[in-house]
Amino acid sequence: MTGIWQFGGGVPERRAVASRHDERIDRVTALQDESGANAGSKLEVQVVRLDSDLPLPGYAHEGDAGADLVARIEVLLEPNGGRAMVPTGIALALPAGYAGFIQPRSGLALRHGVSCLNTPGLIDSGYREEIAVLLVNTDPEVPYRVRRGDRIAQLVIQRVEVADFVVVDSLAESERGLGGFGSTGR
Repeated sequence: MTGIWQFGGGVPERRAVASRHDERIDRVTALQDESGANAGSKLEVQVVRLDSDLPLPGYAHEGDAGADLVARIEVLLEPNGGRAMVPTGIALALPAGYAGFIQPRSGLALRHGVSCLNTPGLIDSGYREEIAVLLVNTDPEVPYRVRRGDRIAQLVIQRVEVADFVVVDSLAESERGLGGFGSTGR
């Protein structure tokens, strides 16, 4: 695996970032409460904060589906496919019937070519370890340094169904039929 992992103590300037991030999240939550948005629809998710200097996941704007996740460590992503597993400083207990999906941040992808591998990353409701994000640098020439406290991905929590797989002799017809990869043209 390419990349430098640097573990260390708290970084004072990142504490300020975490504080500002938490204040913005509190403001958005207050706006949602006042406007009635998401009234009665908030899902309680238990979080263990593994690093008290980092912010909890939070929504940057009213109506956002993805909550920002931040890096717990500094990592250098080498160009042309350099990748690293970046811990976020939190562990979650998602309720049964829900799953978390780790999504890339569009700004990181657009400006720096940094994205998430295994997208979306799936967090099952029974998973209890620290949430980590597998980042990759697709830029062919420029390395990218992830700093402690940087927003690196988004967490989307959705209700999921558990399927009961039933063996049958044939499947019902559909408009698409057997068309697969590339079957609809360019």
